[in-house]
Amino acid sequence: MYADEETIRRILTATGDTWAVVGLSHNEARAAYGVADVLQRYGKRIVPVHPKAETVHGEQGYASLADIPFEVDVVDVFVNSGLAGQVADEAVAVGAKAVWFQLGVIDEAAYERTRAAGLDMVMNRCPAIEIPRLG
Repeated sequence: MYADEETIRRILTATGDTWAVVGLSHNEARAAYGVADVLQRYGKRIVPVHPKAETVHGEQGYASLADIPFEVDVVDVFVNSGLAGQVADEAVAVGAKAVWFQLGVIDEAAYERTRAAGLDMVMNRCPAIEIPRLG
């Protein structure tokens, strides 16, 4: 329900190539680190968003979505479900085209708000799993 194939394909192929990865840091043990690497290998520009604003995978990091001085197409959310709705609202506020909640990140109210604002959204899926399937 929160991840139809058409929306997944549109976000991964047509929405744009700049992905803000919220929760991405230098911690190689975290899923965000590996997923960001996969996105880069498929030609996406990743933008780390983390309070530490670290440079990760060669890309400058920012403390928040609002701090990014250029447009982002997709906001990929790796924070827990309790914080994810706020990130989705920030994605709407900065003019992103789509929001992607990672596996295990679920906030149905945020999904409804984000869709109502006109953004594509996928919830409880992983782009690193989905993108190779498009082959």
